[in-house]
Amino acid sequence: MRVLVTGSNGLIGSEAVTYFDDLAGEVVGVDNNMRAVFFGPGGDTRWNQHRLEKTTRHFTHVELDVRDREGVLRLLASGPFDLIVHCAAQPSHDLAARMPFEDFDVNAVGTVNMLEGLRRHQPEAVFVLLSTNKVYGDAPNELPLIEQPTRWEYARPEDYNGITEDLRVDRTLHSLFGASKVAADVMAQEYGRYFGLKTGILRGGCLTGPQHSGVELHGFLSYLVKAAVTGTTYRIYGYKGKQVRDNIHCRDVLRAIHRFFDAPRPGEVYNLGGGRGNSCSILEAAEMVAELGGGRLHTEYVDAPRRGDHICYISDLHKLETHYPGWKVEISLREIISEMIKALRTRGFGTP
Repeated sequence: MRVLVTGSNGLIGSEAVTYFDDLAGEVVGVDNNMRAVFFGPGGDTRWNQHRLEKTTRHFTHVELDVRDREGVLRLLASGPFDLIVHCAAQPSHDLAARMPFEDFDVNAVGTVNMLEGLRRHQPEAVFVLLSTNKVYGDAPNELPLIEQPTRWEYARPEDYNGITEDLRVDRTLHSLFGASKVAADVMAQEYGRYFGLKTGILRGGCLTGPQHSGVELHGFLSYLVKAAVTGTTYRIYGYKGKQVRDNIHCRDVLRAIHRFFDAPRPGEVYNLGGGRGNSCSILEAAEMVAELGGGRLHTEYVDAPRRGDHICYISDLHKLETHYPGWKVEISLREIISEMIKALRTRGFGTP
């Protein structure tokens, strides 16, 4: 088995490398540390690359930008791959507005480069795109909500399990990041439906874990935990800190990718998050971090929310669980936060 992972220095990419290192004869990781360009020193992921090089047996790093079309095509022509996990992305709403060319070229054009390389050179490979729930834009905010003491909550019983894949992806405010990810998402669907390639699209909620290099502009739970551990002031943007996200550990993400690899459904789309059980608001997350020994979060409140920000987003996992019986979220929110605190302490952040 030969696996290709783009964005291999990042959270899901590095977890994919680790996960498939135990299963594959070779894992090729593509990354050029663009996260450091996007987010500065706090987003640098070279440490994760070096960790992988020390701890894996079958991993090879390739320094490549997915915007380099000829480089991508050469790589995909270099030999057979059984599975391609495409994680490379520009992930920030705010940065997309400041650098729209870079955002679209990485997210949309980079994905087309990968898909066309798949069609030309790897038509038998399974291709999984890590998409995002931001393809729905702010349409989730149209669902009726009620305010509770620590969170916003869906008002109607039929919405209890969260957002399904039937929600529209157009006629809504996305941010430029969300729009570029829609382009990538729909193109990956099209290469599956039109060409019959084995593409799968996972629309992630808050994908997270101990290797997440969270920063203020991206990585909700990771950055919140890091802020608490280090004593950094955490800015809350609107909605009284009661906005809700569902959080899924990267290992549960990789188990879903593995299940899709075993039984691919060309062009299929799945919402993938922590679901109802792993949902929390900023206020609830901060309280849990304190309970688990990560420190009390110091906050600063900004009245204006981020444009297009979800007020309450929980992934409905019914479709994924139905298509792949036996898959479910196994790692709880408390376990995720405990792992994050421990990992940050190990890396020298905060006081034990």
